[in-house]
Amino acid sequence: MNAKSAISKEIFAPHDERMLGAVQVKRRTKKKIPFLATGGQGEYLTYICLSVICFSVCSVTNKKPAQASITKVKQFEGSTSFVRRTQWMLEQLRQVNGIDPNRDSPEFDLLFENAFDQWVANTASEKCTFFQVLHHTCQRYLTDKKPEFINCQSKIMGGNSILHSAADSVTSAVQKASQALNERGERLGRAEEKTEELKNSAQQFAETAHKVRFQQDK
Repeated sequence: MNAKSAISKEIFAPHDERMLGAVQVKRRTKKKIPFLATGGQGEYLTYICLSVICFSVCSVTNKKPAQASITKVKQFEGSTSFVRRTQWMLEQLRQVNGIDPNRDSPEFDLLFENAFDQWVANTASEKCTFFQVLHHTCQRYLTDKKPEFINCQSKIMGGNSILHSAADSVTSAVQKASQALNERGERLGRAEEKTEELKNSAQQFAETAHKVRFQQDK
């Protein structure tokens, strides 16, 4: 099981949350640590995770309201488990900065109501995938205050996103399956017609043979 699957199972699933995406990150600038701070837990890996939790069905709208959030998860050196750290509601996200709209770059910034973090993703493609999921989730779950996406490549914002590609793939698969069923139905229909023709021919042959035999018996 890879790290992201383990995070989903260990951190989010027990709370009826569904993890939509995650990106492994490091800080672009080192966080200032107070002079008196001691007893740190050593090296660790950091993941920024996007998740959603659905509540009970509303009696008025008959829809399940959902609440999306962004969570910082860490895995400390020597441990196989993960630890949930800071969490923000998606409504608190104010700006997503892709840093450079003209090239694949692993750097990005996240600006919240009460926090600002500068990150470097493990890879540029991992950042791109996370941004696509994040943008789609903001459009789906936020109605009023949507965060601003700046300095982002166009493929993150629409047409070439993996989400659209996945949807296109599903649509294509459905169309192919439907076509196969139609063709199979046509073949079965032709087979049924042929069977009916053979049945009629056999019946006509039997009737003719019976008439011939009847004439011979006279």
